[in-house]
Amino acid sequence: MQDRATDIGVREAAPRRALASWVMFDWATQPYYTLVLTFLFAPYFANAVAPSAAEGQALWGYAAAAAGVIIALGSPFLGAMADGGGRRKPWMALFSVLFVAGLATLWLAVPGADAATLALVLVAFVVATAMAEFTSVFTNAIMPSLVPHSQLGRLSGTGWAVGYAGGLVSLAIMAGLVVCDPATGKTMLGLDPLLALDTGARESDRLVGPFAALWYGLFIIPFFLFVPDAKRQARTRGWRAPLAELWQTIRSLPSHRDLLLFLVARMLYSDGLAAIFAFGGIYGAAVFGWGALELGLFGIVLTLTGVLGALIGGVLDDRIGSKAVIVLSLLLLLAGAFGILSVDPNHVLYLREVAPKMPGSEPFSSTGERVFLASAVIVGLVAAPVQAASRALLARLAPPEKMTQYFGLFAFSGKVTAFMAPLLVAVVTQASGSQRIGMASISVFLIVGLVLMLGVRTTQAPSRSHGPV
Repeated sequence: MQDRATDIGVREAAPRRALASWVMFDWATQPYYTLVLTFLFAPYFANAVAPSAAEGQALWGYAAAAAGVIIALGSPFLGAMADGGGRRKPWMALFSVLFVAGLATLWLAVPGADAATLALVLVAFVVATAMAEFTSVFTNAIMPSLVPHSQLGRLSGTGWAVGYAGGLVSLAIMAGLVVCDPATGKTMLGLDPLLALDTGARESDRLVGPFAALWYGLFIIPFFLFVPDAKRQARTRGWRAPLAELWQTIRSLPSHRDLLLFLVARMLYSDGLAAIFAFGGIYGAAVFGWGALELGLFGIVLTLTGVLGALIGGVLDDRIGSKAVIVLSLLLLLAGAFGILSVDPNHVLYLREVAPKMPGSEPFSSTGERVFLASAVIVGLVAAPVQAASRALLARLAPPEKMTQYFGLFAFSGKVTAFMAPLLVAVVTQASGSQRIGMASISVFLIVGLVLMLGVRTTQAPSRSHGPV
């Protein structure tokens, strides 16, 4: 399968230092997603900063939703603005400053914070989340100018792999060497923390935000030094012209059948994928009684498999095409999801009876845990390829002169319905009284996304004078 290319695309790859510097963007930003959004700061905020765990989870959820709305509304418009001016790096510089400021402000999240501090921390989280996505819009838009279309998959996959590696290294540093359990004074690895921080004030937990800010500020420098930017164009006057152009682009989407179908498909399967990661650990903890150690190891295993999957997926992308990688990944995602759902305390593969996990036993020592972990590894292997191939496919399909606009719409499609899968899981779980049935509802998003993806054409229809491009 040959992905549609454009004659305006570059013929030769940019210098190696430019490619390496572009890839380092994923390395620079991933600690935010790994440390702040998933494993360390979010649980700390809900359990120690907010008045109660339930209220903390609700506040965090509302803040995440607010950030999603900002991203969904702002990304396409900012893309139109950037395409009008040509250059993308000045926008990235602005958003990078705001991103770092938002992360650094998380230091103020002291245990039992007052209402004003809570509000400030949540605003900082919203700013950091929105800025992380806004910078990604412009970084992704630069990608097609760095390599020929035949190499986009490998570049995108390498970026995802390097990003996963950055998340893993940052998690090992913070969880293994810095952040400690206030009850024991030890890190997740059972070590004394490297820094002598105030345990009562939870300074090691609060340091997560500034650490992610420092990490980003350091590792984003090569991007600004060595990645080439588009040439400056005549600046568009005011805000009306970019807004009008964006509206015209949106109105023209029905005439770009494959782009529209792809964006809708991606909207659905990305929602399903996000829900799997959001609820997979919760389901495992409920079935096996996992604590912090098992969940931490679970996260490390998924991150490591994600690195491998991203590298393999990038190579396959350039060989068999982005669409083929996405379809194959979605099929494997469904297999992994149904494998996870086949496990309960006394059964695997839905029907086979097994001995339950014994209290106090070693992590992943029961048959159920091993089947659960094996299924989760399948999900981890294909999660990065489906996302990397999606990025590469849009870069191949979108008109070059509107690349940032379309990556803004790409970000929009990833956020506008992000609430749907978690909401469906919550509603179905409550109605059925079963976590398994609630989790099974995620498969609807993956299946519909897969069906729509099958209809996306990545080759030009033959004409009388031309074959497939």
